[in-house]
Amino acid sequence: MASRRAIAGRAIRLLDLTSLGDDDDDAVVSALCNKAVTAPGPIAAVCIWPRFITLARGLLEHSGVRVAAVANFPAGGDNIARAAREAEDIANQGADEVDLVMPYTRWLGGDVGVAQDMIAACKAECGGSVLLKVILETGRLGAVEKIYAASRDAIEAGADFIKTSTGKVEVSATPEAAEAMLRAIKDSGKDVGFKAAGGIRDTATAGAYLAIADRIMGPDWADARHFRFGASGLLDDLLAALGVVPGAPAPGDSKGSY
Repeated sequence: MASRRAIAGRAIRLLDLTSLGDDDDDAVVSALCNKAVTAPGPIAAVCIWPRFITLARGLLEHSGVRVAAVANFPAGGDNIARAAREAEDIANQGADEVDLVMPYTRWLGGDVGVAQDMIAACKAECGGSVLLKVILETGRLGAVEKIYAASRDAIEAGADFIKTSTGKVEVSATPEAAEAMLRAIKDSGKDVGFKAAGGIRDTATAGAYLAIADRIMGPDWADARHFRFGASGLLDDLLAALGVVPGAPAPGDSKGSY
């Protein structure tokens, strides 16, 4: 079994720091970006509202931290044209990733076509350079059989990543959902990533999710291109496990800003 320090060393590079509050402003997003390059190294990405992309890109230039923004968030509506416009806007502003909420209510009602058409339309706007991370909202899907089926449908439609949750409903990531989603990725044979989002707050829990990925996908699979944690509350525990005081400046940056 890996040590707490070893788990933290892996997990910190797979972390997406997220701020999607209704009252977010430039100060909130700037503070988020200032946490993203840690003393052990940069996290994977920050995930924000589209209106903050330019600010985040400026703050994180040359840092190695990617910028993601949300589309069709958080309700997962069924307006394909609007979701595609949002994805286009995010890509045109220079973001690296789009986190799209699948229209899961329509999918649950049996309308797989709307969900797949939205994913395909948004992937077309992302092109080959912007990753499309599709949020399934697994807490609403419920049964693992449905989570597997939704994962399969999202992958078939062109998702680059499948992600558990928005963090806006009662149930977010669970080990059972992770298992179903990773098995769908494995069975697809496609180069698709997985993101566990919501409710992961300590290093031990992060290690449990990594262990599931290692078992299903192999020990070398869970890199930042294939595995993410959407868990802003996890950062301080990871830093503590690595013996770093939260807020300590990154190497070569005495002020902790960039």
